[in-house]
Parts: sequence; structure tokens; C-alpha cells
Amino acid sequence: MLKAVIVPTAGTLLLLAAMVGAVLHFATEGSDAVAAQRQARLAAVAMQRAVADVRKDQEASTYWDDSVRHAHARPLDLAWLDQNLGIWFYSYYKHDETYVLDAEERAVYAMRDGRRAAPRQFAGIAPRVQSLVAQLRAQLRRGDLAAASSTEQTPGRSNLAMVRSRPAIVSVKPILSETGTVAQTAGSEYLHVSVRYIDGNFLTELAGDYGIEAPRFVRTPGAHAAIPLRATQGELIGYIEWQAFRPGNAVKNYMIIVLLVALGLIGTLLAWLLNRNLRARLELETSRAQAQHLAFHDGLTGLPNRALFNDRVDHALARARRGEDATLLLLDLDRFKHVNDTYGHQAGDELIREFGSRLTALVREEDTIARLGGDEFAILLPGLAGTEMVDALCTRILTAVHAPFEVLGNQAFVGVSIGVVQAPAAGTDRVDLMRKADIALYGAKAEGRDCYRHFDVSMDATVKLRGTIEEDLRAALATGEGLALHYQPLVGVDGKMVGVEALLRWVHPEQGLLPPAQVIPIAEETGLIIPLGEWVLRQACAAANRWPELFVALNLSPVQFRTAGFAERVLEIVRDTGVRPEQLELEVTEGVLIDDDELVRAGLAKLRAAGLKIALDDFGTGYSSLSYLRKFEVDKIKIDRSFVQHLGHTVDSAAIIHAVVTLGHAMGLTVTAEGVETGDQQRFLKLAGCNQMQGYLFSRPVPAGQIAALIAQRGTLRAA
Repeated sequence: MLKAVIVPTAGTLLLLAAMVGAVLHFATEGSDAVAAQRQARLAAVAMQRAVADVRKDQEASTYWDDSVRHAHARPLDLAWLDQNLGIWFYSYYKHDETYVLDAEERAVYAMRDGRRAAPRQFAGIAPRVQSLVAQLRAQLRRGDLAAASSTEQTPGRSNLAMVRSRPAIVSVKPILSETGTVAQTAGSEYLHVSVRYIDGNFLTELAGDYGIEAPRFVRTPGAHAAIPLRATQGELIGYIEWQAFRPGNAVKNYMIIVLLVALGLIGTLLAWLLNRNLRARLELETSRAQAQHLAFHDGLTGLPNRALFNDRVDHALARARRGEDATLLLLDLDRFKHVNDTYGHQAGDELIREFGSRLTALVREEDTIARLGGDEFAILLPGLAGTEMVDALCTRILTAVHAPFEVLGNQAFVGVSIGVVQAPAAGTDRVDLMRKADIALYGAKAEGRDCYRHFDVSMDATVKLRGTIEEDLRAALATGEGLALHYQPLVGVDGKMVGVEALLRWVHPEQGLLPPAQVIPIAEETGLIIPLGEWVLRQACAAANRWPELFVALNLSPVQFRTAGFAERVLEIVRDTGVRPEQLELEVTEGVLIDDDELVRAGLAKLRAAGLKIALDDFGTGYSSLSYLRKFEVDKIKIDRSFVQHLGHTVDSAAIIHAVVTLGHAMGLTVTAEGVETGDQQRFLKLAGCNQMQGYLFSRPVPAGQIAALIAQRGTLRAA
């Protein structure tokens, strides 16, 4: 039977499979080539657009009267430069370095990696910028202000270059008066230099916006798809390389599976004829393997549990002590509790199982995925060196998690925070490495969640600093020492002050003035936000009693709203201080409303019923929804400063402001505009119908004593 049936049949099937495979191979290779060419064109267009965007980003802030004045002012207003020519470019436009050069090409201001830096940092990029600066300066000395391109309004120079051993877009723009009212001698204009590294967030945007998988910068191209990066003079600085999309290969793999299944069916039929004793022996071995599996695997997902994971980590670290690399990832699902609370624990279990399956599809066979408990997972990557492959895996994990999870007939959305640590660089002790990975995970959560962070020694110091700040904040709350409120006026359309916004200031005994962005998250995580919020409320109530003609607005944390009895405690403080409830305005962010928490809704309703006003802060920057305004019945919406600042630079900002004002008035709401800094902005907002305005044009946040002085002057604020 073996010679007469099985061998001829198997040979015929193998020959047929080989013929079909050959035809399939040649057909799919052509499809893959077309897909690769299309991706190359997309990558080239993205690169050209990135260069153009850098120049347009600069022009939004350099073609501005205020920029000319502040660049020439002495002493420099570093805070203004941070918000408009420095740190703003990092946080909003994702530029990595910016510099302001005076008429002699000396750096007077520097920003690097989102922080103000010493001007001498310019020396690190000067060799790659000097030729651009010289060309632009020569044009300016001729009085030639011709735009650099049809899409720009001012001259400029840009190029691709290796900066600090990294590929970058380098652009130089003059700081010019938009209205022409600020006079400058031709050739004496200050220059704005911007650097955006191509191997940074640009690659993330390339992957997300253009579907380019795992892009990276290389000096020499490998086997993957790539496009060259050339400077204006034709100098080759490297390549952008990515994993080419191969649709034909996917079809080929599918067909191969079909062929293998057909062959497998025949093999299965032959295997069925094996001896019963052999099957009994295999069943016994399988039973023993299952018992061992249950002892070292998670019952819900089937993944290794903590015990097995620790054992494999110990083996990997033993090899790491001999020089072999290993990488450890800790993962924690974001918003998982919301899924449990909304759909029940059974839905949460389904989500956990699906998440484990998605992780399994992303890693190598030799890697280990474990569920440590709850929504916490870990991945061991033995023999993996460097950060590029780890970063690529983390990016794929984030992408996989962003796809909706089908649970009990509903779609659930979660994120994931990832902490990364590598051995032997960070040590070879398992307990210590797990601690460091946990610190990195904490860093990812602290920076907004749904991201990954590598451990570095500064994180350890940061954790200790947070502990110190927590301790000192407790002491400050006990004594009140160092804590204060500053107040920023809100004015009506006639310029008359109608209210103030209370803003927390804390002068730390050692660290100096700490920004609220550093203090509030620590207070929220430690529970100190509750006594801190009560302290702020009492101070604001006292101020409101002193200024009966003004309302006092104060920001509230989402943590406060989700605390049982919060509304009752607010009303108790209002009664104790004797302030009129209608003088208080509580500002909440859209994040408070998104969860649609019944506790939040009931608390807001109780506060409004008592006479307090509710304002929706930063409207338009989050998940703005008409349903929130109807469901929670707020009294005011505040237009975010980002829309106001772009008036005159982008068309959509004016349209958005008009739409928000129209919506607010249609619903009977007061509309306030934040971040008003120029007279033009004030005039536009007044014509648009804004009821109130707030910003540096009228006043910065000031101590309570200065507010009293403004009231004594009849409370009318006018710009200089």
C-alpha cells in the first residue's frame, strides 16, 4: 500500500503544490513591487511636506510684530520667548531645537528638547546652519523680503543635514513685522533657527499618517525598502528605511497554508492508523504536560504566570552576566477599570484574553509573554540588543491595542502604558530590574499614558523627588507656608473687569516656584488634591468676600469630582465663609465629563442648584460634544488659548471661534476667550460676540493686593 498508493499520491500532491506555488510566486512578486513603489512615493511626499511644514510653523510666530519687539527687548522676556519662539515649537509643532540669533549671528535664546537651554548650545549646530544664515543675511541686507515660496509670506532658507550626528531638517527664518509698523534696518533682522530631527517623532507620524511600517533612519540601506535623503546641494546624508508592505506575499502565505492543510489531512489519515498503544501513551504524556502547564500558566489567558516568568527571567539574566543582552517590558492597560465598571467583569476577562492573543501575535517564538495579575502583563525578550527593535515592538503593541475590543457585543477602547529596561546595562538582578521597569512604567503613565518609556537613572531621581515634593506639600498644607493664590482678571467687551481666575502658586523651600503642572499630578496621585483643593476654595471664598462686585473662578481636578461627598463639602465651605454662591465659578475640563460618571453628574447638579456657576474649560481641545453641554448643563464655555493665538495665521481658528460663540449663545451660555495677547485678537473676539476675555493683554496673574488696586481704579483694563 505504501508503494502503490501513498507514495504516488503524495508525489502527485507535492508536484501540484510546486506548480501552483511557482505561478503564485511570480504573480505576487509583481504586486509587491507595485506596492513598494507607491510607498516610496508616499515617503518622499511626506519628507517634502515635513520640510515645508517646518518653514510654515516658523512663519506663524516669526512674522509677527510682537516677536520683533520681544526679540530686541533687553532684558529678554524669556517666558514670552518660551511660549512663542521656543518651548511652544516643541510642544505644539514638535520641533526639537530653536534658536534666536541677533544681527551678528550670536545666539541670544535657545530651546532644546522642550526646555530652555544656554545660548551656547547653538555652537553644536552652527557648522550646519552658517551657510543658510549667510545666504539669508545677504538677501536681507539687499532689502529683499521676497517670500521663499508661493505658500510662504517671508524669505527663508532650509536644508537637510546631519546635526549632532542625527539627520535633521534645518530652517532659518527672519523675525519680521507683519504690519510693517515695527521698523528694522535692512540686514539687522533677528533670525529664528529651527531644527527638527528626522529620526524622532517624524518617523512616528510617517508610520501613523502614511501607513509606513516601522520606519527608521539608516546611513546604509539594507534589504528593506528605502528612499535617499539628500541636502539641497545633492549631498547624501542617509536613507529612510521601512518594512515594505507586501500584499502579494500575504496571498502567497495564505495559499501555502491551504496546500499544507491539504497535505496535513492526508498525514492525519495515515496517523489515524497508528497503534492504539501508542495513542494511549501519548494521551498519558499529554495529561502530564497539561498538569505542568496549569501549574505555571495563567488560567484565564493560558500565558505563563509570574512563577514561570520569574524562572525564565532568571535564566536570561544568568546569560546576561556572561554578556548576552535581554530586555524586559512591563505593560499595564489604561482605562481597563472603566471597561469593568461599564460592562462587567466578564467583559473585562474577554478583553484580557484578547489582549494576550494580540501580544502573542507580535513577538518572536523565543520571547515570553506573562500575565502577572489583573491587567498587568510582562514580556521577556532574550538576546535582544539596542533600542530600535524594542521601540518598533512597543510601537506595534500600541497600534494593536488601539484597535477596538469586541466584548459582549460592545466595542471597548483601552490603551497601554509600557516600561522598558535592558540587561545587563541596567543590572542583572531580577528584583532590581523589575523595580526599574516599574519605574519606567510609572514614567509612561505620568507622561499621559498610552506610550512607552525606557528606564534611565534620572527616573530614579525623579521618583525620589516626587516623594520629597509629596512630603513637603503635606507640610505646606499643614502650615500654609509657601502656598498662595494669584488672580488673573477676566474682562467684559468694554474692558471692565468682571471677575478673576484663582491660580495656585507654591514656592518650595528648596526647589523654588513649582509650576502647577508639576504639583497637581502628584497631589492627585497621593490624595493630597482633596485638602489642597479645600485650601484653594477657602482662599478663593475669602477673596470673593473682599471683592463683592467680582466673581472668582477656580479650577477643579477630576479626582475631586469623583470623591464621594465632594459637592457637599464645597457647599459646607461656602456656608462657613459666608460667600454668595453666585460669586463662585467652578471650571472643569472635558475629561471630567467624558466618563459620564453618575457621581460627577449628581455633584454638578447639586452645585448648580445651590447657585454656583459651572464653566467648561479649554473647550475645543478634547472630546467637545454638544451632548455634554446638554447633559451636564454648564453655564459657560471657555475657548482654548490655542485658537486665539492662531487668529490671523490660520483660517480654521477664526471659523472655530465663530462656531463656538454661535453654539454657546444658542444654548444661552456665556462664552469666554482665553489667551488674548494683542489688540487685533481683542477686536476680533469682540466682533465675534465673546462675552468675556482673559489674557496677558489685560493682565498677568497677580497677587490679591494688585487686584484690589485695579478695583480701586474702577476695574477698567486697557492694553498699553
